[in-house]
Amino acid sequence: MFKVKENTTLIGVSELRSGIEKILEKAQDGPVIIEKRHKPQAVLMSNKEYEHLNNLLELSEDLVLGFIAQERFNNSEEGDYINIEELL
Repeated sequence: MFKVKENTTLIGVSELRSGIEKILEKAQDGPVIIEKRHKPQAVLMSNKEYEHLNNLLELSEDLVLGFIAQERFNNSEEGDYINIEELL
C-alpha cells in the first residue's frame, strides 16, 4: 500500500484480497486506486464521496442544459413555437 497524494492510496489486487477491511477503512479517508500488474484498474471511494461527486455531476449537467435552453430561447422567434391548441 502506497500513498500517491495526500489522501489517495495505491494498492495491488493481491493486497485487496487479503486486507479488504483495512482498505475499506482507507477508502473513508480518500480514494483507493486498485492496480493489476502496475496498471490502474478501479477506484474505491466512500459512499459519501461518491454521492458528492454524483451531485456535482448532476448540478453541472443542469447548468449546461440551462445555458443551452437560454441560448435557444434568446435566438428563437415567434414562429419557432406552436401554441397549446395546435398541439392538442
